[in-house]
Amino acid sequence: MPFLSLPFLLFLPAFFLLYWYVLDSSLPWQNLLVLAGSYLFYAWWDWRFLFLLTGSSLLNYWLGLGLERAARRGARRALVAAGLVQGLGCLLYFKFFNALLPLGISFYTFKTLSYLLDIERGKIRAEKDWVVFFSYVAFFPCLIAGPIDRPGVLIPQLKMRRFWDERQGTDGMRRILWGLFKKVVIADNCVRLTDGIFDHYKAAPASALLFAAFMYTIQLYADFSGYSDMAIGIGSLLGFRVSPNFRHPFFSRNIAEYWRRWHITLTSWLTDYVFTPLNIYFRDYGKAGLILAILINFTAIGIWHGPKWTFAAFGFLHGCYYIPLVLRGRLSRQRGRRGQAGKAGVAGVASVAGTFLLVMLTNIIFRAPSLRDAFGYFRRMLSRSLLTAFPVTEKLQLEVTLAGIMFLFAAEWRQRDKDHPLQIDFIRPFPVRALVYYIFLGLILGFGPARFSEFIYIRF
Repeated sequence: MPFLSLPFLLFLPAFFLLYWYVLDSSLPWQNLLVLAGSYLFYAWWDWRFLFLLTGSSLLNYWLGLGLERAARRGARRALVAAGLVQGLGCLLYFKFFNALLPLGISFYTFKTLSYLLDIERGKIRAEKDWVVFFSYVAFFPCLIAGPIDRPGVLIPQLKMRRFWDERQGTDGMRRILWGLFKKVVIADNCVRLTDGIFDHYKAAPASALLFAAFMYTIQLYADFSGYSDMAIGIGSLLGFRVSPNFRHPFFSRNIAEYWRRWHITLTSWLTDYVFTPLNIYFRDYGKAGLILAILINFTAIGIWHGPKWTFAAFGFLHGCYYIPLVLRGRLSRQRGRRGQAGKAGVAGVASVAGTFLLVMLTNIIFRAPSLRDAFGYFRRMLSRSLLTAFPVTEKLQLEVTLAGIMFLFAAEWRQRDKDHPLQIDFIRPFPVRALVYYIFLGLILGFGPARFSEFIYIRF
């Protein structure tokens, strides 16, 4: 059931009314509604894969209980191994050997794996309430494309009585509105400007290819972070605090800071469960071992997207970008506290622009159908036609999209200390603030395409 669809537009208000006005006095019934609603949401896409989701949840529920009861180290390792084989086996099979990919399998598999690994590490206790555990795995706002909440974040919230908080609910609506703006006004209009150029790059001038690379980078961010904003906002409407997934990544001063701000829940997941064990294993090799751990970790990030050499190359290159930071001993400096997204001054602006350019060029490989096409795109982009003007058939659409992108950057910079740019309580009185929200709604309705494109990350 896509977020941008009539069925979901009917589903969410009905769910909200049942959740808060009928079942608000009973936590077990609320959780059962979360589970039933999540399964309906998922089955709407393809009911056949609901059996895979349910079966994975059931197996990991049993493994978690067995893991907590097991006293012998060997038995505990066997149970964790069984969970890893099931989760990674299904993930690899459907991603590499099956043409039909179950929606959300990458996201809910990482949730079940972290559950077992955290029990093994003693970070959490096994969950005995099956409704709570199944709801954690299938939580519908985050089921299809994240964020990937850890069990220690979401399970305690499912077990705690929830009360309607008007401030949290209002902020959830504002965050949904901001996510819609990014997806509909920016990302979906970028699609119409970039797809034709990428699909026919051999006939386009180099200036058009450079323009498409820039627009695709914005499209990817607006699309994916827009989904995350909507998921977090829907979670807020239901009384949950979902983990943030983006924090102004285009204001990053180096690639390490960028990945601390981009797809945060995936990056932190792989850091904890892949990079850290590898770094410990290779620690006797000094900086060479650290570089090797980084390269393996980022290649895994690339392959997570799918069985294509372009994805593997995308991840490997991002790992390579860390090498200068490691060699200069700057990897762990300036961890990027909240609100320090970039700094004023020539050096700061140059660092931010350089990081963005590096990300933009690597996204060409991410977008390309094959490595051959990626190399062909780069060769064509470096031709003499780089300064050649290219025709634009829909100038109004281009102007609206570029204006939306400029506003996106300005709003995120102005509100970089906030969770999202529409936290504008400083605008008073309320009617003026409400007018801002209506303007956003009007932009969404007026400048959105006739047909929405699917969210990019539901393919992964």
